Amino acid sequence: MGFRLGIPRKPREAEVLDVLIIGAGPAGLSAALYSKRLGLKTACVGENLGGTLNEAGIVDDYIGIQEIFGPELAKKFIEHVKKYDVPIYMDSVTEVAKENDLFRVSTKSGTVFKARTVILAVGSRRRRLGVPGEAEFAGRGVTYCAACDAPLFKDKVVAVVGGGNSALQSALLMTSYATKVYLIHRRDSFRAYDVYVKSVTNHPKIELVLNSVIKSIGGSKSVEWVEVENLVTHEARKIEVEGVLIEIGSEPPKEFFARIGLKLDEYGYVVVEPGQKTNVEGLFAAGDCTGGPHKKKFDQVVTAVAEGALAALSAYEYLVKRGVEKGEVGY
Repeated sequence: MGFRLGIPRKPREAEVLDVLIIGAGPAGLSAALYSKRLGLKTACVGENLGGTLNEAGIVDDYIGIQEIFGPELAKKFIEHVKKYDVPIYMDSVTEVAKENDLFRVSTKSGTVFKARTVILAVGSRRRRLGVPGEAEFAGRGVTYCAACDAPLFKDKVVAVVGGGNSALQSALLMTSYATKVYLIHRRDSFRAYDVYVKSVTNHPKIELVLNSVIKSIGGSKSVEWVEVENLVTHEARKIEVEGVLIEIGSEPPKEFFARIGLKLDEYGYVVVEPGQKTNVEGLFAAGDCTGGPHKKKFDQVVTAVAEGALAALSAYEYLVKRGVEKGEVGY
């Protein structure tokens, strides 16, 4: 269902949009807002209205809005876009193909969109541990973003899971707030820069729990403990913690990107140039799904929103530069 009352009508076969936005998280909603404000005929299609904000606990780093739950912030974004009457279709895109100067976008439900430009804002998915208690305590002690949630764990004991740069950086950040940090990693060495390894190894607040994995997360109303198994001795123990930060990486839908013909970086993220341009002319990308040498990788709501706005502006400039006659762009 679209976020307007009722279900948005399906596009007519001959109907051509100025811009179709794929993704309905912060980047996609921002792109929708700015595209419509720029006078472009706009529609949005996405699987998850609100994106990863729906998984967030308290958000306290979006400027001007203090201590708001992720789903509530998503609702504010949606209501703002609703003001501009942009139709959103809750659907899964299966194919994006360029035919002459138009994009043909097909969805799982069988809907076909035609658009002069496309903004890709599908985000990425945080890898999960897949253990009992992880889903139940999401937003109640289980988090996937240290930069977002570290202040919520002030004067608490937390566990950080992972062994890469992000995990070690997150553990160090947590020490600014938490009284103690358990760093749990399945191997006996880290896949991170030496400077981070030395820092966590020597930090008085960090206790390393190596060759170990979390088997379950438990508590009553919020996280109270994790069960950890040593992979060498097979011994299990419970560690009392009030938070669990899972930093085992994220994955973009790189197979989908490859089918479109997009240039990807070594991690599978869409390579963007300044202005959120991709290697496919007329196709722009924004938010957590992007990477490459011109991208400062900092997956935050504020950066996703900014990139969505820039992608909308670039789509508008692309259409104007191509000499689309006045009255043909927009309504």
